[in-house]
Amino acid sequence: MIRRPLELLALTLSGGLVGIWLGEGEAAPLLGSLAGAALWIILDNIRAARVLAWLRHGHAARPPKTSAVWAEVVERARKGFKLLNRKARKSDARLQEFLAAIQASPNGVVLLDRHAAIEWCNFTAAQHLGFDSKRDLHQQIRNLVRDPVFIEFLNRGDYSRSVEIDGRDAMPGHPQRISINIHVYGKGRRLMLTRDVTALEQAEAMRRDFVANVSHEIRTPLTVVSGFIETLLNLPLSPEEQRQYLQLMDVQAQRMQGLVSDLLMLSRLEGSPAPGGTEWVSAQALLEQALGEAQALSNVISGGQHQLMAEPCEPFDIAGARSELASAMSNLLNNAVRHTPAGSVVRAGWRLCSDGGAEFFVQDNGPGIAPEHLPRLTERFYRVDRSRSRETGGTGLGLAIVKHVAQRHGGQMHVESTVGQGSTFTITLPPSRVLVA
Repeated sequence: MIRRPLELLALTLSGGLVGIWLGEGEAAPLLGSLAGAALWIILDNIRAARVLAWLRHGHAARPPKTSAVWAEVVERARKGFKLLNRKARKSDARLQEFLAAIQASPNGVVLLDRHAAIEWCNFTAAQHLGFDSKRDLHQQIRNLVRDPVFIEFLNRGDYSRSVEIDGRDAMPGHPQRISINIHVYGKGRRLMLTRDVTALEQAEAMRRDFVANVSHEIRTPLTVVSGFIETLLNLPLSPEEQRQYLQLMDVQAQRMQGLVSDLLMLSRLEGSPAPGGTEWVSAQALLEQALGEAQALSNVISGGQHQLMAEPCEPFDIAGARSELASAMSNLLNNAVRHTPAGSVVRAGWRLCSDGGAEFFVQDNGPGIAPEHLPRLTERFYRVDRSRSRETGGTGLGLAIVKHVAQRHGGQMHVESTVGQGSTFTITLPPSRVLVA
């Protein structure tokens, strides 16, 4: 701070001395001093102009060369620039992290200005609504999402409730439903959130169907039993007629008991941890048990006319829950008996796989299953032939149980079928569940 006035004083004195040396008269020193002061002012303004130009257009890493107080101004400004640049870089990094987090969100995010134009959106929202997250920036959202329900929602201005529209990937047989919420912020800006609720709606539909199916499956035999009870109470029947009605009531009671048992089994499978690998059971023993139950069912519904054949296999053990594995194998064999006519051949057995795993198969030469039914076979209460399934006592839950048991043991269930030629159902198990004797 002292250097600047010293420079002014030095130039003023120098100008005065030059005036004394060159000039004549009493005014020469004064004029020389004024000339020196004017020179200092010119030089100082040049330095100030350099600093000002650098402040306006320069780069912090290339400060102008100057002296005196301007050098200190430049140095302090340069340090300030560096500090601001560091803060700006940190802020930009935090902003990019925040945007990356929103970009990774499974929910869509769209920022709209006060004219409903897109200021920013993540990829999820673009997927949900069917536009390009980069190309369509600054476009009117109502020009890109033309669903009348959404347009009315956007124009109404009441965003207290969400709306649902069809997503970009919606097509007949494969619905996609997108829920949209809008929140106002800032000066007329809007935050729009999108969420794919297809799975939730499907789960809710499955729950409604499940309740309706269970009610129907129980109500049908219950109606029959109630009718027989009313008949027994109100009509004089011979002992033989009474016995016949009681036998029919027993059949319906067993049907309801089977349904309840299957429902409890499904509930237990879905709510308990997967079986461990410490309990080992003989594959051959499981096969014999399942074949015995299938033979008993065949005796009931066809007089034992089904030909049940066991395919030979090398002895081995399986790690898992015996009751679950037995239930799955019995369900596959019982289904083959129920859905094939009398005299059909049903083959079942185990096969060791080349990777060390094993598979259980049930093959029949029945009517087969049309391709459109195959993806839905493991749905609860789904039946290809409803009338025949109910006649033979099926609950519609067997294949759902088989699928859950296979998955709980690290395996899968597969179905191959040709109409008119028969079907093959297979449960595959991984090598970790197989121990060859």
